[in-house]
Amino acid sequence: MPKYVIEREIPDAGNLSAEQLKGISQTSCGVLRNMGPEIQWIQSYVTGDKVYCVYIAPNKDMVREHAKQGGFPVNSVSEVAAIIDPTTAE
Repeated sequence: MPKYVIEREIPDAGNLSAEQLKGISQTSCGVLRNMGPEIQWIQSYVTGDKVYCVYIAPNKDMVREHAKQGGFPVNSVSEVAAIIDPTTAE
């Protein structure tokens, strides 16, 4: 199944409190439960003004539907072509 990186512009995201991040996570998980097992949230990276999320889903439309139902911004959805790490150099 394809893996996607979603870029979300959220002003001051890096200053969200643990409680706010928990609430956002709970909303996301609730939407995912309703959408079924085809879409999975792997993890997210919170930076200054953006959040980068990694999802597994059958297509971009499903990723965008998750965002719509959760009320999350989506600035871009990019399919992962390859994954590399230090072991790739071996």
